[in-house]
Amino acid sequence: MIQDSIVELLKEEVVPASGCTEPGAVALATACASAQMQGPISSIHVTVNPNIYKNGVAVGIPGTGRTGIPLAAALGAIKRHPERQLLVLADVTAAETEAAQRMIDDDIIKIDVDTQKTYLWIKAVVQSGGDCCEVVIDRSHTNISSIRVNGIPSLGKKQTVGDGRHDSRAFLYADDLTLASLIEAIEGLPLEKIEFLKNGITLNLHAAELGLTQKRGMGLGRMYAEMAGDGVLADDPVTYARMVAAAAADVRMSGEDIKIMSSAGSGNHGITAILPVYAAGRKFDIPDDRLIRAIAISHLITIYVKIHTGSLSALCGCSVAAATGATAAIAWMLGGSMEEIAAAMTMIVANLTGMICDGGKVGCALKLATASGAAVESALLARRHVSVPATNGIVATTIEQTIRNLGQVANPGMLETDKVVLDIMLSKDAAAARSESPHEKQEQAAIRQGR
Repeated sequence: MIQDSIVELLKEEVVPASGCTEPGAVALATACASAQMQGPISSIHVTVNPNIYKNGVAVGIPGTGRTGIPLAAALGAIKRHPERQLLVLADVTAAETEAAQRMIDDDIIKIDVDTQKTYLWIKAVVQSGGDCCEVVIDRSHTNISSIRVNGIPSLGKKQTVGDGRHDSRAFLYADDLTLASLIEAIEGLPLEKIEFLKNGITLNLHAAELGLTQKRGMGLGRMYAEMAGDGVLADDPVTYARMVAAAAADVRMSGEDIKIMSSAGSGNHGITAILPVYAAGRKFDIPDDRLIRAIAISHLITIYVKIHTGSLSALCGCSVAAATGATAAIAWMLGGSMEEIAAAMTMIVANLTGMICDGGKVGCALKLATASGAAVESALLARRHVSVPATNGIVATTIEQTIRNLGQVANPGMLETDKVVLDIMLSKDAAAARSESPHEKQEQAAIRQGR
């Protein structure tokens, strides 16, 4: 039954995460490998696909005040708690941070990028004395598909079906699936089956409130609030959505040690899928039961779009996936017909397709603000019968075909864009490494070790 499949999917895809999910997935891989070892770690070698690298290189690691994949890899190996999955980087202590930094300073951590891997992929090889463990994560952030200890496979249960699709997503691949049928299914769900989604509002709103009261990251959300208070910006649903989404992103991407409710494997997707819907709900006095159903719609359509665009791509998923889910949810929540819901979704695709993902970083707050404001605005326009003609660009006569067209833009359309973005980021890293002299590196290491 499709309703049972929807509930199962939402429980799997809407989960708490601490910090950015790409460094979190790297930490999960090294934690899993390290947990198989008995003695001290002698080396860590992590290889990732380009998009894991892109999203992990500049984002804050929770509770450390620092950034980078090497730090995430070291912390995962130190913590050794793979059962925590995307919360593996929660509650990092100062002692753990310093121990991780010593591993980096001792040059026992190596990070490589496998440009041939076009899907989410991480391989962590951890050595301790004469023992070696290799862990592979692929297709999704928590899907550990292989564990080999000293070359011997030790993972008893295969976690994906043959083509890498998750069992819980299988119903979304049906050729005759319509978005109308998904929304109708959520309308008919007993509310108690999706009440767990309220926790996402609590977690993500807490992050937003922190960003509105304390400067974190760029301080974008806080500045939106200040400008609205000064009358420079209108105190309306669009500005409110931008404000809370940006504030939550400010906090999350700066490395604050908080939990965020993710969606489709991304904390920023979770922020964009939840907070604009919440913002519109509060501004229009929507009852809680209808708000919860709207958020279920938002998550479900976010996942549906991600199936077509890929888990990680050159496109900003917050803009083309989560914002599409959010605008559908808002249009539905405000009483929109299926035609109006499709029109709102089409406006997001027509408006924001082409916004690139150039990695996880504090600047993501700008994109989340844009996506969240557009989600509210598109829903309001659609309710007033504004729509994009099917003759325009990648827009098709049905929303389902429009989403498929969007997927074609992402892959193969923007594969070369992704390579160029990665090349730019790698060249920046190389230039930064060259600019730091050996003496400076030794001096910084000595400071960290208290000498």
